[in-house]
Amino acid sequence: MRKTVMMRFAGLAFAVPFVVGLAGSVARTEETLQGLLATQLRAQGYACDKPLKAERDDKLSKPDNEAWTLTCSNATYRVSRVPDLAAKVEKVEDGKEQGK
Repeated sequence: MRKTVMMRFAGLAFAVPFVVGLAGSVARTEETLQGLLATQLRAQGYACDKPLKAERDDKLSKPDNEAWTLTCSNATYRVSRVPDLAAKVEKVEDGKEQGK
């Protein structure tokens, strides 16, 4: 009886941190997409003071080449990302139609 209780406790002790960590990582992933894109832009020399939103551009996206529109507090950028390469970045001028 004692052994069974200890095994259940040990299993619970390992499961709780795993579930809590998993839930936390999902929340961080959802809230930081624009943060990750902004970090990549800054690393390439572009200014993005505060990332506000990131929207995937389905018209410009292709397999292994995602296109995003990143809106920062100071500018808006069109970002194309290919794995293992620097992002292609284009600043979108105010009033200019996006997606063309």
